[in-house]
Amino acid sequence: MSTNLSPRSKFPLFCGISGKDLSPKARYRCMRNSLLIVMLAITIIPLSIASGLNFIQYQQLLREDSQTNARWNAESARATINAYLEKLQAAIIVVIDTYSFEDLSDSKKLELIFKQLKKEHQGLVDLSIVGPDGIQTAYVGPYRLAGKDYSDSLWFHRALARRMYVSEVFTGFRNVPHFVVAASKKDPYSEQYWVLRASIDTETLDRFLALADTEVLEDIFLINDSGVLQSDSRYHGRAMEDFRLSRKPKQNDILIFEEMRGNSTFYRAVSRIPNTPWLLVLDQQGAEARKIWHSFKARLLFTLATCFLLSGGVVVWLARFLADKFREADEARDRILSETEHSNKLASIGRLAAGVAHEINNPLAIIGEKAGLMQDLVGLDKDFRYREKFLDQLASLQNAVGRARTITHRLLGFARRMETSLTLVQLNDIVQEVLSFLEKEAAYRNINVFLQLQEDLPLIHADHGQLQQVFLNIINNAIDAIRSDGEIHITSRRENNNTVMVAISDTGPGIAPEILKNIFEPFFTTKGNEEKKGTGLGLSITYGIVQKLNGNIEVSSEVGVGTTFILSFPMYSGGESDDRT
Repeated sequence: MSTNLSPRSKFPLFCGISGKDLSPKARYRCMRNSLLIVMLAITIIPLSIASGLNFIQYQQLLREDSQTNARWNAESARATINAYLEKLQAAIIVVIDTYSFEDLSDSKKLELIFKQLKKEHQGLVDLSIVGPDGIQTAYVGPYRLAGKDYSDSLWFHRALARRMYVSEVFTGFRNVPHFVVAASKKDPYSEQYWVLRASIDTETLDRFLALADTEVLEDIFLINDSGVLQSDSRYHGRAMEDFRLSRKPKQNDILIFEEMRGNSTFYRAVSRIPNTPWLLVLDQQGAEARKIWHSFKARLLFTLATCFLLSGGVVVWLARFLADKFREADEARDRILSETEHSNKLASIGRLAAGVAHEINNPLAIIGEKAGLMQDLVGLDKDFRYREKFLDQLASLQNAVGRARTITHRLLGFARRMETSLTLVQLNDIVQEVLSFLEKEAAYRNINVFLQLQEDLPLIHADHGQLQQVFLNIINNAIDAIRSDGEIHITSRRENNNTVMVAISDTGPGIAPEILKNIFEPFFTTKGNEEKKGTGLGLSITYGIVQKLNGNIEVSSEVGVGTTFILSFPMYSGGESDDRT
């Protein structure tokens, strides 16, 4: 036995759900998504795996390159500073070996030597001779330091104990960060050691460190083993401030490790400078912060996106195209069936309304005439005992006849196409006219009406009387829904270049969703039987009038909050004149 399955049943079963358990939109969404998931997965998964492996491999290579680059920069900076110190130390050795203590104690001779050294060695601040007792016997420089006692200074004792000594940065008598390069020599006559000291400012170190600056370098500075900055740092302060270093290298080694600053990762290279108390610290951008990494990610994402578009575009388009075609076909069929059903209802009720209206109008006319005649007869007899009672009853009878005529008139208006008089209409004026009829009833029920009407609202080309009926029906329904103690908000405005809109909202009990879809059907009413005034024709007639005037009516409601009717009409374009259709 063969089975012919339509897309309605085939694809929901593919999703593992029975077709009758899904709405049409859910069925076609399931069908489309199923096709997309399977076909795109076949295309995207291999591409994603290849791209992921490429991403990880390049990231690892970039990290290794960053570490190598940090090591090379640290070696270069260390070599630069070491070369400067070695050159200065060699010059000091030449001076101390050439001249005796008595020669260098001569200020004029010391000044000549200082000027020669300063030409060859930038950053040299002063030059001095310190005797064996620690007293500075000769000084050349910008400070008044002659005769100062350095017998308690650490650098003095270290210089005496060694042939050559490079000190840590300190402030000393001048209160300015600097360091000294000192050499000692034994006096052949007194058998005691004296010291030749050269002072260099820390700015010299900063200049040498700046030579290592590159695009990826974040910071470079010097510290001592006690964690005191020996040069200025971009992020950690100036010379003589404290700095905490988590790891230190062994002698002549360069230690490379990762550090965090906030949310950024960077590589830190730490190296000792030979024959000094200094450690060089160099911070370099992590792989993720480098421009080449961002450029690679952008190119990879672009390539991946291009591949996805090229390989998956046809699949996506085909799946959406087929699903949309099935959906449009079913929606068109459902829409035609719904419109046909509604048209049949209107046609049937129209024929019924026309027949009923004509059949009822004749008896109503007779009843009205007879009631009027009876009023006249009773009115002539002044002595009739029940005259007032009869007149009251006859008046009630005529009111009932009038109400019945109104209903039949509405039936005829619904049943046949009544003559329409199109004129230029201002919606704000019609709203205010209708409110003038209903304001007493609203005030009696303690219902507040709030108006937000746009001034200079554009005109529309419509039938004044029929629009009155439209707004009368909707506002009257709002009053009936609220019953008492509530609010009605009426807003008008220009929606766009072609449409004007009027919104009528109430704070009534709202309409349930299952009822809301039927409110425009003839003889369907939500008013209770105890009110005995709901005919079920008001909104149906309103809907027909709005459609006939090329307008649109929408309704939204929430139970316990209220209901809003939105009416939209095309603006008058100025190309038509008043006429009758």
